[in-house]
Amino acid sequence: MSRKPSPINLICLLLMAILMLPVVNVEAGHTDQPAIKCISAPVEDCVENMLRSMTLEEKIGQMFMIGIQGTDVDEESLFMLHQYHIGGIILFDRNMKTQEQVKQLNAHLQAQAGEKLPLFIAVDEEGGVVARMKEQLPPPPSAQEIGETGAPDNARLWARKTARALRNIGFNVNLAPVADIGTGRGRSFGNTPVVVTDFVRSAASGYEQEDFIYCLKHFPGLGRGKVDTHLDSTVVNASRRELMKWDVMPFQSCIREKNPSDYFIMVNHATYSKLERNVPASISKVIQTDFLRRDLGYQGVIITDDIAMGALSKYYAPPDIALRAVRAGADIILSCHVYQNGADAYLRLLRAVEKGEIREERINESLRRILRVKLTHLGKTT
Repeated sequence: MSRKPSPINLICLLLMAILMLPVVNVEAGHTDQPAIKCISAPVEDCVENMLRSMTLEEKIGQMFMIGIQGTDVDEESLFMLHQYHIGGIILFDRNMKTQEQVKQLNAHLQAQAGEKLPLFIAVDEEGGVVARMKEQLPPPPSAQEIGETGAPDNARLWARKTARALRNIGFNVNLAPVADIGTGRGRSFGNTPVVVTDFVRSAASGYEQEDFIYCLKHFPGLGRGKVDTHLDSTVVNASRRELMKWDVMPFQSCIREKNPSDYFIMVNHATYSKLERNVPASISKVIQTDFLRRDLGYQGVIITDDIAMGALSKYYAPPDIALRAVRAGADIILSCHVYQNGADAYLRLLRAVEKGEIREERINESLRRILRVKLTHLGKTT
């Protein structure tokens, strides 16, 4: 005959059960952002625990990085953050006047986002011509200038310096370094794969030493492009073998050596006709899932280039881009300028899952990659 357990025994059993659970704790970090900390479980357990706690709407929001208007949080930006559970913000010169103002803006974004996870707050601080707030935040030299020194360690030193400067004003992602070969405008470290590979690896090491998220761009390499994808489409006729021997080498080297939770890879909007005809890389399953993930073995976050760029926006509507990009393998959709573009893309992706056009498990695959990065890098307080 079984005996009824005493109240003391029940309390002990309950305490033991609680202690055995993986715990995700939310605290306030040094920039007023929510900071996730895995207290008593491996990161993978915390990822699954967090994933189970999220609604579909929250999951899809984490797959968007948007630009905002203005120099502080306002009703429109708060509406986007709250209505669509946005997971990332990118800032431009329109948002940035002084270092103190940017620091305050980023702190306000983190404090008022209202999500279970901190925001990715990103910027394009490549150096040279692609840098923000140059009068207030002296930019690093261009990649070309660093490459011309002939010393890859200079890329590491500048990456460390840039990471520290960005962190001081509230950023946690730099959409750099450029891993393209010979793109012009000073944006490449060099004109050969060996040189670019050495400098990109060194820059990546610098960001890693500062525990700062970085992004290799623009896969599978824009050096052969003849048209600026901000303006219109461009076709690269190189074979897969040619791409592997030249354009892809800097990416492949980092994929082999680096922790995939330390960085993103940005896919560009060029069309690689010998891989998949008439389909830009940012919406190509052949390039993202088959080539980048399966063949090269990349397990980290894939982010698209801005979906408003001419190479895409002249031929596809934002909702179609989002759907096609996620089907192709992208984890984060970048929508930099128009709120409605981000909203329409979010709603299309949500409807696609609700209608069964995309399985929720496909969304979960992206969320696991995003959560690993956030738990690894944004879960620490100082």
